[in-house]
Amino acid sequence: MDYSYSYEASPFMTLVWLAVAVLGIVAMWKLFTKAGEPGWAAIIPLYNAYVLFKITWGNGWKFLLMLIPIVNIVIAIMTMVKLAQAFGKDGGFAVGLIFLSIIFYCILAFGDSEYVGVPT
Repeated sequence: MDYSYSYEASPFMTLVWLAVAVLGIVAMWKLFTKAGEPGWAAIIPLYNAYVLFKITWGNGWKFLLMLIPIVNIVIAIMTMVKLAQAFGKDGGFAVGLIFLSIIFYCILAFGDSEYVGVPT
């Protein structure tokens, strides 16, 4: 019996994932622009995390906490909560950001929400 398995992504699924990635970049670009940061930061790895933490925590260097195992999960959840607060949204929206990030990034980016500042 041959138990080998060959995985080959279909061209359709590749296009779907590419579209989702582009949508995420565009949403993050718009989100950064709303917060008064450069939009091009969305396409630079690590720098986009720095800018996101600058928007949410006020200090971008706190993104280095994401390198600590287990702590990174807690910090990521807290960052999504602070992102919701930074745009004037409540806890329910933060739950959406945690579980369906791309969709809720798009809602923040293309909706009428405005950046109100770093939450305290």
